[in-house]
Amino acid sequence: MSNKPAKYLDLSHTIRDGMITYPGLPSPEISDHLSRKDSRSHYAPGTEFHIARIFMVANTGTYLDTPFHRYADGWGLDSLPLERVAGVSGLVVEAPGPAIGAEAFAGAELEGRAVLVRTGWSKHWGTERYGHLEHPHLSEAAVALLVSADPAVVGIDSVNIDDTRTGHRPAHSGLLRAGIPIVEHLTALDVLPTEGFEFFAVPVKVAGMGTFPVRAFAIVR
Repeated sequence: MSNKPAKYLDLSHTIRDGMITYPGLPSPEISDHLSRKDSRSHYAPGTEFHIARIFMVANTGTYLDTPFHRYADGWGLDSLPLERVAGVSGLVVEAPGPAIGAEAFAGAELEGRAVLVRTGWSKHWGTERYGHLEHPHLSEAAVALLVSADPAVVGIDSVNIDDTRTGHRPAHSGLLRAGIPIVEHLTALDVLPTEGFEFFAVPVKVAGMGTFPVRAFAIVR
């Protein structure tokens, strides 16, 4: 066994007050519920705390979609199988797009793995370009191949895994119907090796919700 220390690589965007994740969705609002100053009257001298409040839509920052996001009868965050999003053997697929075909995944071992699509689009995060309609996305053929291969989870460093020029959402529809969670708005995939890492993207356990931000990261051993 190698004595080389593991490397922990953060693949998430930082959520900040007022930022834009997806065009048309409201920005998060971060404020104090209890400030340090106001807390002092509740505790012994020299003891203070800060309790923050955040108001946001679930699709904020780097987030995970479960089947309930797309389907009323799908399982949601509180039923998410942890083996699909924690300690999963990862694979990076290089595919700049905009339309990513099945050939990008041909011949790869996909079953049970975290398949992360590295398009490079995350470099536009925080700019108007990030939400442009020509963003990278999966084609219907790519979705069909992935569904048949049954990866544990599929992620992408783009604004949407689907083509947003129309109202059709074949990637969300196909992957989530098959029980394959989706992680969107990943970043820093360029620092990952093609394989030889474990992927984590665990959201909080909330009933009645299908999407929530995650702290996506990888461990390279």
